[in-house]
Amino acid sequence: MTARTARGFACFAAGLAAVATLTACGGNNGSDELTVVASTNVWGDIAKTVAGSGVKVESIINDPTVDPHSFELSPVDAAKISDAGLVVYNGGGYDEFIDKAIAGKNKKTVNAVELADEHSHGGATITAAPATGGHDHAHGNEHVWYDAHVAGEVAEHIAEQLGEIDPAHKDDYSRRAADFTAQLAGIEAVTATIAAEHPNQPVLQTEPLAYYMLVAAKADDRTPHGFQEAVEQETDPAPADVAAVRDLLNGKQVRALVYNIQTESKITEDLRKTAEANGIPVVNVTETLPEGQTYVQWMTANATALAKALG
Repeated sequence: MTARTARGFACFAAGLAAVATLTACGGNNGSDELTVVASTNVWGDIAKTVAGSGVKVESIINDPTVDPHSFELSPVDAAKISDAGLVVYNGGGYDEFIDKAIAGKNKKTVNAVELADEHSHGGATITAAPATGGHDHAHGNEHVWYDAHVAGEVAEHIAEQLGEIDPAHKDDYSRRAADFTAQLAGIEAVTATIAAEHPNQPVLQTEPLAYYMLVAAKADDRTPHGFQEAVEQETDPAPADVAAVRDLLNGKQVRALVYNIQTESKITEDLRKTAEANGIPVVNVTETLPEGQTYVQWMTANATALAKALG
């Protein structure tokens, strides 16, 4: 073998070794960077908290004006999901675009609604319904991020999945998930105080977004079911339901109006004005994480606002 041939074989072998190293390190279709993709910034913030700075976390929906129910993926977003090492999403039909994107791809996922269902089957309080109105989670209320306990379950499962993908940092993921879960106690303390000191307070919602927070506070949701469903589905509520809601406000039969500012319409804006005219506090809520806030800060503020309204 000539010196030139030997050098050629050496370079070829080095090249093969480099390719093998890149392939072995790649957790995302050959990339050496572990990536988590979340459907919305709510789950993205929780994933980022657990994953730490060494993992890239991207949220498909950050814009508060976007409706996840009707969101359609761009090719770029679809590629992000396809390449992700882990996909974290709400489930329950809320962000159906994720289900479509991962169909048949055997992706590692964390589905919040599935975890909530498993938790409820264990006899937890999230299956309890307000005295009137609203619906049992098992019957379709998908807004599970308003349940702090479910948020903790999601964090723990994110840590487990990341630990399987990246065993070298398994303990770090578990520690950060435990720290996050410990912070949720502050949110639960606020709703527990409402439940203990001001139980069964009547409230009205423009749609069943904060359902689980109201359940934790033992509030009595008086909203006609048909009204909530119509607003959520972006259709006009029946005149009888609109009249019933106005009567509740004008008769001062509720202590607070829980108002989703991301699904405003002429009808909901009119209800807000009616509530304010009657001195009824309005508790603003949103579906996505406000800019500059963490999940814990956001939910603490929501619970605190409810406590102020009902206290």
